[in-house]
Amino acid sequence: MNDTSKRSPGEGPIPSDLLDVVVVGAGLGGLYMLYRLRKAGFRVKVFEAGGGVGGTWYWNRYPGARCDIESMEYSYSFDDELQQEWEWPERYATQPVILDYVNHVADRFDLRRDITFNTRIKTATFEPSAEVWTLTADGLPPIRARWCVMATGNLSTPQTPDFKGLESFEGDWYHTGIWPHEGVDLSGKRVAVVGTGSTAIQMIPKIAAQADHLHVFQRTANFSLPARNAPMDKERERAFKATYPERRAEARRTSFGVSGYPLPTQSALEVSKEELVARFQALWDEGGTIGFLTCFNDFLVSEEANEVAAEFVRGKIRETVNDPEVAQLLCPNDHPIGSKRLCLDTGYYETYNRDNVTLVNARATPIIEITPKGIRTTDAEVEVDVIAFATGFDAMTGALREIDISAAGGERLRDKWEGGPLTYLGLMVNGFPNMFLITGPGSPSVKSQMIHSIEQHADWISDCIEYMRENYITAIEPEAEAEMRWVLHVNEVADGTLYPRANSWYVGANIPGKPRVFMPYVAGTSVYREKCDRIAAAGYEGFKLTTESNPASAVAGS
Repeated sequence: MNDTSKRSPGEGPIPSDLLDVVVVGAGLGGLYMLYRLRKAGFRVKVFEAGGGVGGTWYWNRYPGARCDIESMEYSYSFDDELQQEWEWPERYATQPVILDYVNHVADRFDLRRDITFNTRIKTATFEPSAEVWTLTADGLPPIRARWCVMATGNLSTPQTPDFKGLESFEGDWYHTGIWPHEGVDLSGKRVAVVGTGSTAIQMIPKIAAQADHLHVFQRTANFSLPARNAPMDKERERAFKATYPERRAEARRTSFGVSGYPLPTQSALEVSKEELVARFQALWDEGGTIGFLTCFNDFLVSEEANEVAAEFVRGKIRETVNDPEVAQLLCPNDHPIGSKRLCLDTGYYETYNRDNVTLVNARATPIIEITPKGIRTTDAEVEVDVIAFATGFDAMTGALREIDISAAGGERLRDKWEGGPLTYLGLMVNGFPNMFLITGPGSPSVKSQMIHSIEQHADWISDCIEYMRENYITAIEPEAEAEMRWVLHVNEVADGTLYPRANSWYVGANIPGKPRVFMPYVAGTSVYREKCDRIAAAGYEGFKLTTESNPASAVAGS
């Protein structure tokens, strides 16, 4: 019997170097996972590649970086005193404010003492005989733990395009996901922004106000809605805080984990086109994206209703942008609205009315190389001093594939996922016992309010590990059949919507050679939570549990 397979905290002979749980990543997921497991009495250590807490909010410091979920919603719910004491200055929080909040949480709950920073995990290997994970990082002895939790984030592996000649560029170039912490002074500079996704839409107005001239290289136009951001209404904040318990409970019953937007019951096909337009106008005036996504129960199913919304937004673009040719280039026409990430902006379309901004049609005249002086397309060379690549991330799977993760029989996660990610519930992977994923592929993750989904996953994982401790279970992993059923279910749900119509990062389309698989679970956070809770209540149905007294496999619920 392995001497760590049956014990409560403080009991039994424990090797001094053996942790109960190792957590990879000190972003919002890793921090709450640490808090939750520590509260349950486990010995936990977190290892973080960056120099501080915050994950995406630590790295993404580009001009205009801001959350597209309202501040009062995009926050932890696990501690009411924390909810009441923190004050948000604006309706939508900026990156510096969110990072201040995350640091406040780390300090308030004394989390840093169990976090090792500036440490990038290189390998993670499960030893079946000892039922222990061993992780390695440069400059550290092996890290050993019974359970491993990957809190590596969904958007944490920047994708820099492999343009010919990039190394020859004589100016400065940056990727938005690893923007210099000290900032970049773009005053008087000729700047190129490559990309027009959510990040670029946030940064372009800020850069245009600084730069001598800004060239925006757009391959694909994206839909963006106005944020209507403003200083926080203190009366609204007080009312919100007074009803936080009800708000959080309501969020659990919604599609995206955001209160105020209940599950829609009306079909867009039941109302007239005039009523549809009136509804979209009201949502446009209100600001935000969740209202559009939840206004009708078939908004992302009905092509007819979706096209009315898409044309409504195109009309707003044409009204805003003075040059008709530029306006037309900015009007998305190759995907349904909402099937790619629906962006949120402040003054994005208005920016193209500035004399110092030029929109380059990188679809009609693609970039062919970076030259010492700038960017060459099939049409011309554009000379610039600075290039900002807003080209996104290897989303959902990139950070996990960067770590050499292997388990029983030497199978590597990157090999198992060669044809696309395979998980059960987005929480675990067959063949990799005792390894959990926070907001992994196959869960709502990026199609939800992320902190809502983070807390749900961390609570489920902690409850599972506590269940294992109480029932002398030494290992857990999904059954291969249950995993495959879940993957098929995730794809079946997506195929019933308009989501797969878009070449989005939801399907890995921004990464050359990446398998086209729709990765998030889009049945909604309420449906997903119910499934996870039911499976746990059934003794972890679909999982293979190994007990101390019965080292042979036993399928829970069978």
